[in-house]
Amino acid sequence: MSDTLSTLIVYGSVRRDRQGIGLARFIASSLSARNCAVDLIDPLESPLPLLDKMYKEYPKGEAPDVMESLANKIKAADGVVIVSGEYNHGIPPALKNLLDHYLEEWFFKPCGIACYSAGRYGGVRAAMQLRMTLAELGMPTISSLLAVPTVSKIVTADGDLEEEWLHKPAGRFFDELMWWMDAAHAKKAKAGTPF
Repeated sequence: MSDTLSTLIVYGSVRRDRQGIGLARFIASSLSARNCAVDLIDPLESPLPLLDKMYKEYPKGEAPDVMESLANKIKAADGVVIVSGEYNHGIPPALKNLLDHYLEEWFFKPCGIACYSAGRYGGVRAAMQLRMTLAELGMPTISSLLAVPTVSKIVTADGDLEEEWLHKPAGRFFDELMWWMDAAHAKKAKAGTPF
């Protein structure tokens, strides 16, 4: 495996009482402990306007600063983890908006989906919709899904686990993600991408 893999974590909620930020922080610290270089995108810290013009539609050097900064982070990543809640059985609007601002920047980046909910289903309905969206963005998703029900009881806002059972499925999730990231990284280093 490569010495250091660059992993982008994309969190999707901007709600005042959002509960999934702790899961995003848990994932960030877990991947850092596995020698990954981690960057967490929080739409509250990097707000984008409602999609009017994609990043690629701006002349070079003329995209808004926040959009340019995010594009650079996406391009640098070996892989991505999407951390998504479930809003009315679907994808949070801030997450979909962030994803849709970019296209080619996402290509060939293996992606894991971590989903959560306040209830017992763990956000899996949003995760199934995300698989379709991510495929269209050129990101192959790993088969493992990290689904966390009653998220506020499982992980604190700081990313500390309240229930130890999450370590086992998270470990499998990280193992699979890192295998795909390492494979993609090696392939790109050897042959580049076909586009």
